Amino acid sequence: MRLSPTAPVADPPTLRVSPGSRLSAIFRELRPKQWLKNGLVFLGLVYALRFTDLDLIFRATVAFAAFCAISSAGYIFNDIRDMELDKLHPTKRFRPIASGRLPVGLAWVIATVLSLTGFGLAFALGLPFAVACVAYVLITASYSLWWKHLVLIDVFAISAGFVIRAVAGAVAVDVPISPWLYVCTILGSLIIALSKRRSEIQDAAIEDAGAHRPALEHYTVTFLDHLIVITATASVMAYSLYTFSAENVPKNHIMMVTIPFVLYGVFRYLFLVQVRGLGGSPEELLLGDRSLAIAVILFLILSAGLLFFGNRFS
Repeated sequence: MRLSPTAPVADPPTLRVSPGSRLSAIFRELRPKQWLKNGLVFLGLVYALRFTDLDLIFRATVAFAAFCAISSAGYIFNDIRDMELDKLHPTKRFRPIASGRLPVGLAWVIATVLSLTGFGLAFALGLPFAVACVAYVLITASYSLWWKHLVLIDVFAISAGFVIRAVAGAVAVDVPISPWLYVCTILGSLIIALSKRRSEIQDAAIEDAGAHRPALEHYTVTFLDHLIVITATASVMAYSLYTFSAENVPKNHIMMVTIPFVLYGVFRYLFLVQVRGLGGSPEELLLGDRSLAIAVILFLILSAGLLFFGNRFS
């Protein structure tokens, strides 16, 4: 049967989302894999040799929860702001907000609740930790608005986000902030940031990548590989110096046993980035590569054990 020329045209079908799919979309929008980065708040507790103090463990756990809530709220706010651009991106268009599986109104409510919860926990831990959380928000917000468009400044801004997590963790449990914590966190996070840029350039033609993010126009894979090698070398040297120079390590230098694990972890990461062409998502590498995950877990267990028992028998 032919339609009459005056027959009304049906509206496009609306996206129907089941309650289970909606919950899945919300969970995905929170980006729980990104919470691995917030594990840096526990570093101060471990390397100050206070990881057997239950009260401090509780405070560090609350600090971790606060950063998870605040960082997830930031991801939601960014996705709301970039929704129209994400719809045009080959992969970001599948994100819950851009795809329509998570309504913008509900996303605003969730982000607001997470922000209030995160900062409520932050202020409960004390003003210094709350200030660190504010600094983190300012760094991530300014990165999204400005710094990600500035060559080299963009990778330092990413690194600053990691450093502020580690510093905030030390502040939360009220332990001294070791200069080694600064140096090793800065160098390690720069490797991640530079590898992320390398992956972004490699995954797209330089013209398209530059149009999406102006700073990428000034990077090349070769240049970034040079920077990654320099930073990786410096990070291994810095950690090696820490194992026999820091004040709180065992005096018999037994912490040097952990150096091979650091070397393997760095080498494996560089292999995944430069040979396998990965690196765009460090949390995906850690969760997806069994060898890297095992190396990290063994390193953490061995380091904690040597710090705890090594000081008693050295």
